[in-house]
Amino acid sequence: VQLVESGGGLVQPGGSLRLSCAASGFTFSNYDMRWYRQAPGKERELVATISSAGGATNYADSVKGRFTISRDNPKNTMYLQMNSLKLEDTAAYYCNAYRFFFKIYDYWGQGTQVTVSS
Repeated sequence: VQLVESGGGLVQPGGSLRLSCAASGFTFSNYDMRWYRQAPGKERELVATISSAGGATNYADSVKGRFTISRDNPKNTMYLQMNSLKLEDTAAYYCNAYRFFFKIYDYWGQGTQVTVSS
């Protein structure tokens, strides 16, 4: 099982980034997917979720209207489009695959750093 995030980097306030999470080693389309983030000295925060088929999404209040989560099941990839970035969006961003089927299946990527700075 592997989840590999990419697309992080340094961006100015108001800018945009698109994160990707490439999945392998499991049946991607069976899993709900999530983006989390963790800033230095803070707890990990759930940013956005998307259901296995992509029909349902949810967002943290702090990113609503600015971030968009999506997925491409044939490509085994999830995305996070981040617009109007703010200083407080600076964090390591992690993708997570989750499924409950008789037991919990819970996989994590290694993270990608997003730094918003002028």
